[in-house]
Amino acid sequence: MTRRDFVRMTAGAGLAAGVPGVGRTAEGVAFKTRLQKALIAGVADDATCERIAKAGFPGVELTQKEVTLEQALAGRAVAEKHGVKIHSFMGGWADLGNADAEARRRSIEDVKRLIRVTAAYGADAMLLVPCLRMGGTIPKPTQFKIAYDPATCRIESVVAGDNAPFAEYIAAHNRSTELASAAVEELIPVAIENRVTIGLENVWNSLWVMPDFAAAFVRMFKHDRVRAYLDLGNHVRYAPTETWLRTMGPLIVKLHIKDFKIDRTKKNDGDFVPIGKGDVDWVSVRKVIDEVGYSGWVTIESGGYTDAEHSALMDRFFAGRGA
Repeated sequence: MTRRDFVRMTAGAGLAAGVPGVGRTAEGVAFKTRLQKALIAGVADDATCERIAKAGFPGVELTQKEVTLEQALAGRAVAEKHGVKIHSFMGGWADLGNADAEARRRSIEDVKRLIRVTAAYGADAMLLVPCLRMGGTIPKPTQFKIAYDPATCRIESVVAGDNAPFAEYIAAHNRSTELASAAVEELIPVAIENRVTIGLENVWNSLWVMPDFAAAFVRMFKHDRVRAYLDLGNHVRYAPTETWLRTMGPLIVKLHIKDFKIDRTKKNDGDFVPIGKGDVDWVSVRKVIDEVGYSGWVTIESGGYTDAEHSALMDRFFAGRGA
């Protein structure tokens, strides 16, 4: 697909990943979109895949980075034996925004290796956090009002009024965006060759923290091999999950699910909590997932319950009954 095709496609209806599992609302009306549930695990060995399958999860996202291509191929065979699909690989945090060219090069080459590992596992997407955490004085979540160039994602200001206290953060953010975008451009040919989509995840690194800004960064690449891996709970302190979904819409390749309880008196404006005990309205979120047309995998990234309880929770969520 060309960049022009991608722009035209994302201007229309939402993209679908095409996996089975239509949910129904509490009233019994079928959702248009199809969701399938997955757990996170380190590697695909017999014990892990048997546990996941018995809990009722058809899919898994793997996290162990120190694996060879041969080990990944073997893990794929084990997963298939148990009827478990390795749908994604968590490449995780990279250092693509490092000002040191040698450090940045090492990180780029390692991400290329992880893309090939993803393909060997038979997964169609790799989660990538392109940069480490930002330094400098950072606005509180409720202070952010970012002005930026949507073509380059270069920040002009991050709050209304005086931005002098945040000058170091703004400069570091702009440098990281420029360097990371160039690095991701270099990764695209490797992703194409291996038929892997790079899913850029929204995490707590103080980069691209608002929905429109995060979407603009993904759109900058104008390629369907660079999409958004949206975590439904990570950035509740900045904007409601429904806003993130509506803004990212057709850019989304995969979803993570977790919950967050807002408390503006706390250091991080709240805490991650077991799903259903936070401020995410899961009935509303399921409806918005349907509204934006996302069909695909939803991987649970949360604690507080057993595998079987998480499985039942996901079924309720998919059916529109909340968590």
